[in-house]
Amino acid sequence: MADDTEENNDENAGGGKKKLIIFIVIGIVLIGLTIGGTLLAVKMLTPEPEPVAELDEDGNPINAEDSDDSEEKGPAIYYPLKPPIIVNFQARGRQRFMQAEVTLMTREDDVVEAIEMHMPMIRNTLVLKFGGQDYEEMQTEEGRELLRHESLKDLQAIMEKELGKSGIEKLLFTNLVMQ
Repeated sequence: MADDTEENNDENAGGGKKKLIIFIVIGIVLIGLTIGGTLLAVKMLTPEPEPVAELDEDGNPINAEDSDDSEEKGPAIYYPLKPPIIVNFQARGRQRFMQAEVTLMTREDDVVEAIEMHMPMIRNTLVLKFGGQDYEEMQTEEGRELLRHESLKDLQAIMEKELGKSGIEKLLFTNLVMQ
């Protein structure tokens, strides 16, 4: 008789575990459906972003029809300066080094030819500019970005003087190592 009671309790406990597992699975499915429905509703109700308008120097939007430039921009031409530029610094009484791989971006073939022709002047300008920097300032992203911007202006001035137009759109650090 005691054996019958134990078997009956085991059957009831097994059925209770099955019910608990079923309720947990149903709960997880309902939570998943709720999250999926919410994401779908948010996606459907979110408006599409408007295209970003380009701004001129005064902050006014530029329309493609109103553009003063009659010529189309060509594809970008990237010209890497080889070998990398290496300069040294004195920082807190220690010798420090910087190696910069620089790439220039232009859109005109005649500018590439001018870069090749005036390479000694370009490299000299960059070596002097890089070597005159403060090492601690160069450790910050703002310092490196300022160096990049000032170097671009210097190279554009060289191109303006030698070619009659700035020609170089961007100066990019493709690798910058400081020790």
